[in-house]
Amino acid sequence: MASQDKIILYTNHLCPWAHRVHIALEELGIPFEEVIIDFDTPRTPEYLEINPRGLVPALSYNGEIIIESGIISQFLVDAYPSHLIPASNAPGGAIRRARVGLFVDTFNSKFNSVLYGLFSAKSQEDREAVVEKAIAGLVKEVEPLLADASPFFGGSNTITLAEVLTGSFVVRVKSLTAANVYPKSLWTGIEAKAPNFVKWASVVAAHPSVTSIFHEKVIVEGTRAKILERGGVV
Repeated sequence: MASQDKIILYTNHLCPWAHRVHIALEELGIPFEEVIIDFDTPRTPEYLEINPRGLVPALSYNGEIIIESGIISQFLVDAYPSHLIPASNAPGGAIRRARVGLFVDTFNSKFNSVLYGLFSAKSQEDREAVVEKAIAGLVKEVEPLLADASPFFGGSNTITLAEVLTGSFVVRVKSLTAANVYPKSLWTGIEAKAPNFVKWASVVAAHPSVTSIFHEKVIVEGTRAKILERGGVV
């Protein structure tokens, strides 16, 4: 792609989905303009013209609008070949992409989505039930897929598309459990049962492209407030 490509990212640094695109752009080293969408006010008519769903992220690429974080990230790595993922027609590229796709889907469906139950848990017993289910899914489904992580997915020594699409959630899990917004039993349980994940997650959560827009104190306090607003307990 041309160096004069005009890229505008509509985002909010509190959103883990938008965070994915920031990680991709940071790794690719692509110049872009950033427009922050305020979550505390109704979406403007101007932004709803850009993304009628009113969500972030949205990406303007030479005037073409692309929405949804996974689709945007996939577009970027296809448009700008890099260390993140091989081309599908490169040797081993198609199977590598399939492995990354399975990992990201498994991480989200068997572990990360389960944690959303913590936002509506009405008691500590309910919270621990969510933790137990999340750990069970992680151990059974995610842990085996990280057997060859060294230190990144699939034996890579550099960050990959797998980390682009999961890193924003990994860093939140570590920070929110450390702050006891998520039960501390979540991380202690993971440490006891999922050594592959622990080793991998510790590297991912500290990676510069993952931490570059991550404002830990703001995220911790904001998540705590959101749980309480929804009637959950902390």
